[in-house]
Amino acid sequence: MPYRIHFTIDDLARTRIAARANPMLELSTAVRQLQCTEHAVRLRTWRREAADALNPRARMVLDLIPAQGWVPGFLAPAGTGTPEELLEQVLATPRARIRAELEGLAAHRRLPNWLRHLPHDPEVRRQFGAALYHTYDSLLRPYWPRITALTAADSALRAQQLLSGGMEDVLPRLNPRRVRWKSPVLEVAMASGLDGDLYLQGRGLLLVPSVFGVDGPVIDPDAEPQPFLTYPVGADRSPVRLLHDVLFGCPPTASRSLAAVLGPTRATVLMAVANRPGCSTTELAATVGIAAASASEHAAALRGAGLLHTVRLGKMVAHNATAAAHALLEASGA
Repeated sequence: MPYRIHFTIDDLARTRIAARANPMLELSTAVRQLQCTEHAVRLRTWRREAADALNPRARMVLDLIPAQGWVPGFLAPAGTGTPEELLEQVLATPRARIRAELEGLAAHRRLPNWLRHLPHDPEVRRQFGAALYHTYDSLLRPYWPRITALTAADSALRAQQLLSGGMEDVLPRLNPRRVRWKSPVLEVAMASGLDGDLYLQGRGLLLVPSVFGVDGPVIDPDAEPQPFLTYPVGADRSPVRLLHDVLFGCPPTASRSLAAVLGPTRATVLMAVANRPGCSTTELAATVGIAAASASEHAAALRGAGLLHTVRLGKMVAHNATAAAHALLEASGA
């Protein structure tokens, strides 16, 4: 049985699309993805780089966030803020809440002995904090500009869908493998097999894009000010999906043919501009995960070849792919 989210007219009106990923949700999901063997191609590049960066300190975090199973809610606060701000919020969780959530977790799986001391032992909390920061530094920090760019691009696409077809057009496209819209109920097939009913009661739902949540959605029915549901970026095979795979997995076959002509980084720069018309050099660098100076150099080379058109707007520039670039991308299948 799926998990069922019940909407009223007020709920549809108050349902929102988050503009960016939640840092701690992404960290939790990334830890899961690192430990599982699914999506080997789609996250191959990231998984290899991240695993090489981890050291044994991360074991405490991996103990608490397994590949599958329950995770305590205090690890993923629903608030907004920078990754560093939310990390501090996690580490400032009241002892009573940590104790209560670990007791609930123990009902579903066996916990390592050190977790019994986490609520009240300052040294254990210090070690866990160091482990959490190390895990973030290894799994997310180097990729955060890319994650921000991808989730912002996906949110923009969802906003376009909302304008053209309303929320009832957005909901069925969130995650076709896992989500079904049967008005007025959104049915979500949870990876854990969890079922139940969530009545939004006029609060609406926050839809949160996720780069690492490539399959299983995350639901928090108790989040404030409204419950949230994560969905994978590019789940409906939008251009964001292609860019996700280039940056975190491996380029698809068609992209390799383009890379053979332009070089892998320059091909990715061209696809990034085609997917984000009007992007600045800073945005382009963040999307591709390269330095701004390198992005400017690649853009200049592509402009010289007649593949990019750049307009200066005061101190900023806006890059767009030319008709020739779109023809090249189409011909290569990219």
